Amino acid sequence: MTTHHREDPGTLRATAFLDHASPEVRGFVADALPASATTPTARAVALYYAVRDRVRYEVYGADLSRAGLRASAVARTGSGMCLHKSVLYAAGLRSLGIPARLVLADVRNHLASERLTRLLGGDVFHMHCLTAVRLDGRWVRATPVFNKALCRLYGLAPLDFDGTADSLHHPFDLRGRRYMEFLRHHGEFDDLPYERVVAELRRAHPGLLSADGGGFAEGSLVREAEPRAAG
Repeated sequence: MTTHHREDPGTLRATAFLDHASPEVRGFVADALPASATTPTARAVALYYAVRDRVRYEVYGADLSRAGLRASAVARTGSGMCLHKSVLYAAGLRSLGIPARLVLADVRNHLASERLTRLLGGDVFHMHCLTAVRLDGRWVRATPVFNKALCRLYGLAPLDFDGTADSLHHPFDLRGRRYMEFLRHHGEFDDLPYERVVAELRRAHPGLLSADGGGFAEGSLVREAEPRAAG
């Protein structure tokens, strides 16, 4: 973990996972930015919505390999969970010269499906990932994770981001039920601490692992949301 410095080169460099010089990341960013996005804040906001809504959020089948967690791989496959999507967003920001870090925390998700709760071993998810972004001389946090369509199925308001205020998980859903709370903050990182993250996921959520241990079990958050939506 590193501390914040105004001109810390670690927040802009390409890394093993934030490989922002790759054609995949640069292509994703180029497609995400409208011609009207001419300021760092406007570009950060446009990129946020592109990652949030163009990259499908899915825990099931998530690739936990080193190759699968690189930003270039996420841009290529167009799918991933919080780790994958935050890695892509941070890499995209750095490609634009905007300092970014990864934020890791444990969270309690009160509205996880019955199957996901069983596989997780409870309602706490370890190593949830979001981003810290430096805009206009200050750091704000952004969570470009749950796409709008999935939020609609689960009765959640999608998280917006305007570049000036933190965009974190809403504590309540649209019906006023408690949704998500942050339990433990692991810190901010210039690159994904891969060994630490994967070791903790395997320790905390062994029931969610695939048979080969290289990712999470197969399933579909969309299908598991349908009974909830119908109710």
